[in-house]
Amino acid sequence: MIARCRLFLAQTMTALNLINQLLNFMAPAAFVALMVVLLSRGFGRFLGSKRPLALSLWAQLAIVFVASVLVLVAGLVIFGRDGKMASYAALAVGAATCQWVLLGSWRA
Repeated sequence: MIARCRLFLAQTMTALNLINQLLNFMAPAAFVALMVVLLSRGFGRFLGSKRPLALSLWAQLAIVFVASVLVLVAGLVIFGRDGKMASYAALAVGAATCQWVLLGSWRA
């Protein structure tokens, strides 16, 4: 009985562990959002786009980040676990689609 209690206590999650898990869950979304926003701005300037940007860098980054986290949460709910390659593929497509909508590229 004592061994079971020790095993249960060893498996409990502290607040620090929970914060660590949440940050590690959201890290791919943050990286992809940052890269999508920065690269879309860079390629827009490189290709000579004359269209003014509707939103600031921080607003675009925040919107794409939230959309990316929602895609990862959907992947977690659908597959029952984190880290599936299908979730990361959907993350890339979702972030790029969100940035495409934010820039109004369908009107080009």
